[in-house]
Amino acid sequence: MKLIAWLMLAAAILPFVCTIVAKAGGKKFDNNDPRAWLARQEGWRARANAAQANTFEALPFFYAAVLFALYNQAAPLHVATLMACWLGVRLGYLAMYLAGWGALRSLVWAISVGFIIAILFAGV
Repeated sequence: MKLIAWLMLAAAILPFVCTIVAKAGGKKFDNNDPRAWLARQEGWRARANAAQANTFEALPFFYAAVLFALYNQAAPLHVATLMACWLGVRLGYLAMYLAGWGALRSLVWAISVGFIIAILFAGV
């Protein structure tokens, strides 16, 4: 169960990784009004910010699936394996987003949703 807790923490950190990438080294970054500054960004910085938003959107379904699977007595190691796979795919998703590879990014996104669905039904 400790591994599952670490994986849940890693998932929670993913959006902040995107935020750091979007803001790091940015010209005239205004920490008093970061959303307005991010809204003016283009290219990979704008994509990193969009990836951050999408990653936050994915977390509730991911966490709910994990909790539902554990509630239904799914094998913790199986759940942890699926969680690790989801995290790996989501890291690939972030890389695709930053690179601007939209079609491939969408495919990787669909795979990540597939892992969440697998987690959801792991205990059924």
